[in-house]
Amino acid sequence: MAKTKHIVLGVTGSIAAYKAAELARMLLKKQWEVAVIMTAAATRFVGELTFRSLTGRPVVTDMFAEAEDWRMPHVSLADWADSLVIAPCTANVLAKLAHGLADDALSATAMACSAPLVLAPAMNEKMWQHPATCENVRLLKARGAICVEPEPGELACGYVGQGRLAALEKIMQAVEKALQSPQR
Repeated sequence: MAKTKHIVLGVTGSIAAYKAAELARMLLKKQWEVAVIMTAAATRFVGELTFRSLTGRPVVTDMFAEAEDWRMPHVSLADWADSLVIAPCTANVLAKLAHGLADDALSATAMACSAPLVLAPAMNEKMWQHPATCENVRLLKARGAICVEPEPGELACGYVGQGRLAALEKIMQAVEKALQSPQR
């Protein structure tokens, strides 16, 4: 019998954060278990209660919150994950991951996690095209991360360009691919 897959879904502070709720539903429809970590900025766009209601699990928003057991949530979720999926992933979080910064629950979990990493960036087109962002994405891909690049279209800021969160179906395909790959 196949082992149930465990997906840690990281949600960051992008207007596209509301789409992460539907992504969580799609992951759950696969009969996978989903745990959500939200950055503080993500909670400004969508509420923690949304993800707690969908997944039936507590949502991690604070690295120093009281843990259910003796292990810190960022370590226990890193060990539990068969894949860490960050959707949407902001330029800020891409930079943290590329440079080994671990100053919140999501980035600390990513640093502790050996499971395949799937990134789905979403941001303004100029931020996406910025040389620092391009270099951060290149670095993360070189380390084995799967990057589902943003799509062109109308952006929340009023621009039209590449920066929209990729179609959820594309993100799901990347997660399925990641689950077939060996641990990183």
